[in-house]
Amino acid sequence: YTEDCRSGMYPPNGTTFKGEVAWYTIDLDLAPQKRWTQLISEKKVELGSMMQVIRDLADAFVPSGKLIELVDKDLPLVLDTLPSPFKEEIQGIADASGLPLGEVLLFNVFYEVFTVCTSLVAEDSTGKLYHGRNLDFGLFLGQWDIKNKTWLVTERLRPLVVNLDFQRNKKTVFKSTNFAGYVGMLTGIKPSLFTLTMNERFSLDGGYIGILEWILGRREGVWMGFLTRSVLENATSYSDAKNQLVKTKMLAPAYFILGGNKSGEGCVITRSRLTALDILEIDLKLDRWYVLETNYDHWKEPLFLDDRRTPAKKCMNRTTQAKISPATIYDVLSTKPVLNKVKP
Repeated sequence: YTEDCRSGMYPPNGTTFKGEVAWYTIDLDLAPQKRWTQLISEKKVELGSMMQVIRDLADAFVPSGKLIELVDKDLPLVLDTLPSPFKEEIQGIADASGLPLGEVLLFNVFYEVFTVCTSLVAEDSTGKLYHGRNLDFGLFLGQWDIKNKTWLVTERLRPLVVNLDFQRNKKTVFKSTNFAGYVGMLTGIKPSLFTLTMNERFSLDGGYIGILEWILGRREGVWMGFLTRSVLENATSYSDAKNQLVKTKMLAPAYFILGGNKSGEGCVITRSRLTALDILEIDLKLDRWYVLETNYDHWKEPLFLDDRRTPAKKCMNRTTQAKISPATIYDVLSTKPVLNKVKP
């Protein structure tokens, strides 16, 4: 199902709009185990509801309850193998929420293996850059919520959406829109330097294999969410960020969508676990004024049941470079099936 390109969707309204997303400061000068305490203390009920959905999902796969028992008993052993400060932060989240450590760790692993999204970077006719994304996490996970017409995991994640301001010495290092309880980064901005989003790349050599190798002791790669956060925290320019995203070995394949601070600085980096397979860049000489990524290699046809690329590009082209803006990008990302609200 593909609807006509939407218009007039911004500012958001309607029954699904819950108001402005709250801002929280993450103080990088604090000990890692204490950085998330305030946020998690305020979101522990919502995080607990999300964890219950994950438990129910695990019990549906293994009705005996053995799977979640394995998560609670054995998954915490993986924590000590994670790099700092992530292992200490995850422990701190478990402490502040009162939730089992294994389940908090599983919540963080989730994003390595199943995120369905659309990201884009566009340049208007004056040279201004815009970076937009939606995050359709939770498709096909849990029961279908008949009342809200969405998947239950998606519905439980909605109250966990937060804006984060990571600070050091009371000064912003980077900002992110994220889920409370997740220490990696899916979306972020390094003010005045670059913007970054990450989309999952479906591949046979996917995140499950990388995670299994990590558990078995082969730990050469970096977790995706940890890499994006490290880049946001430490990279000093668009080119520096691009270089790190291209060259770092990872646990899972991914797409990195990167925007800069000057004309032409926008690209989609297609990654295998070991290397960059392709870099598609904004190129005004080729009339390529935007780059756009869903969850499929841009040189291949997307899965016919999940073709968000074609309608997204149709709406971008219909908008035109002269009229691209935050409002018109919101329209594009709100158009089904770019906004992937799939019914069973």
